Amino acid sequence: MCGLIESNLDMCRVPEEQTDVYNSEASDFLHQAVTRKIPGWDIIFFDPPYKDNYLRVLEFLNSHAVELLNEDGLVVVEHHRKNQLPESIGQLQRTRMLKQSDSALSFYKTH
Repeated sequence: MCGLIESNLDMCRVPEEQTDVYNSEASDFLHQAVTRKIPGWDIIFFDPPYKDNYLRVLEFLNSHAVELLNEDGLVVVEHHRKNQLPESIGQLQRTRMLKQSDSALSFYKTH
């Protein structure tokens, strides 16, 4: 998946020094990012296996949104279209949902 994302970034001519692509367990990586004080991101794309519990990671993102997201940052969650994610989780508010086939993308911003 990372190779595909990096190829798309190259096709869009996004300079490598402006991107970071990680492939890791979301909860482990986010805990490390907060602990290590890694600078926040403009976009966090969360694509867990469909059977996973999304809420634990989304609640952590909500609790640490200031550290993990830049101003106007966006959390994009890919999920099965039948998996209804909440409209809001604390300060994260879903602003949009796109459905295609069995998949959906939910877009969250802080409010």
